[in-house]
Amino acid sequence: MQKVRIVKGGVCSAKGFRAAGVPAEIKYKGRNDVALIVADAPCAAAAVFTTNQVAAAPVLYDREIVRGGQIQAILANSGCANACTGAEGLKDAKLSALVTAGELGIDPKHVLVASTGVIGRRLPMDRLLAGLKAAAKELGRDDAHGLAANQAVLTTDTKPKQAAARVTIGGKTVTVGGMAKGSGMIEPNMATMLGFVTTDAAISVPMLRRALKLALAQSFNRVVVDGDESTNDSLFLLASGQAGNAKIVKAGADFDAFRAALTAVCVSLAKQMAADGEGATKFVTVTVKGAKSEKEAERAARAVAKSPLAKTSWFGRDPNWGRVLAAVGYSGAAADDTKAEVFYGKEWAFRRGQIADERQLARLAKVLEAKEFTVTVDLHLGAGEATIYTCDFSLDYVHINADYTT
Repeated sequence: MQKVRIVKGGVCSAKGFRAAGVPAEIKYKGRNDVALIVADAPCAAAAVFTTNQVAAAPVLYDREIVRGGQIQAILANSGCANACTGAEGLKDAKLSALVTAGELGIDPKHVLVASTGVIGRRLPMDRLLAGLKAAAKELGRDDAHGLAANQAVLTTDTKPKQAAARVTIGGKTVTVGGMAKGSGMIEPNMATMLGFVTTDAAISVPMLRRALKLALAQSFNRVVVDGDESTNDSLFLLASGQAGNAKIVKAGADFDAFRAALTAVCVSLAKQMAADGEGATKFVTVTVKGAKSEKEAERAARAVAKSPLAKTSWFGRDPNWGRVLAAVGYSGAAADDTKAEVFYGKEWAFRRGQIADERQLARLAKVLEAKEFTVTVDLHLGAGEATIYTCDFSLDYVHINADYTT
């Protein structure tokens, strides 16, 4: 397989895409809150949405539009989720797509919309559409335009989240670039996130959908911040075909190379989301190995990653292995504490019934002083292994969510 090269960039890195982000005062003043991503021509498209039964109006609208497999533009806003807004909210989503198409001179059936922010409030359509028109005039292809678009979809995020990668396919350089937002209400499926990924690969819609599903399983579906799942989760993937590679229409080396690049971008964005969890001070990688199956390993790792008791211990720099092992025990995965081991970094905390003494606890505490560390549980019951990306729970997490709508 061709080697994937990580490069600097975002949604404008692939050939055939422009982006913009502008302020429209949808909720906040003095910050970008309307984003526009536009392709030079209709693209092969794939998308994945929240499995929450309470889905926002943009999700309901986009699910139908993306079935056509051809998309040219995405309009997104922060500050208002347009969720739980009934028929009027769906009408607003449709209108925003229609006006976007008119402004760009494209088919309305080739426009997707995305919103994030406070649930239960109608979109301020006058401000959103004014922002759209301003964004259409600001479209550009360089990194600054991609960054401006990324900034426009942030809510409680403290920083933009961008990634890009390149791989050679059939002698042609193929680029995948993306941006995301997500900081809280993250888990179990995707995250509370909006993700926008572009590529110049030539690839059929069925294979694009397959690649996205496989990349999702190793990235956004492996992120946990707090165990809540959003009404608005959406991940979009557009392929312009401008790289000039022979069109990927079946499984094989070319598909594997593209999937590797796509997965690299998605994993990077997912890790950035976990590291920027609301109020987070630690980025934690939880790995469970030696489980009876991969499914059981993921179940156990996910339980540890979203345990409030484990997460608060990490914030307090307390190597409380008991909380980790307890979470594994209630996860539903097979576990035997006489065989299990728990590690922080490379330091053991619990080893087949042996408990860390004061000297070992001091070593463990030093591991937890770092901004990033791993928690590894080896169950010694089989070959199953899985990794989940997460963060700690700090005092700021409570403050952010206590004041979110006010």
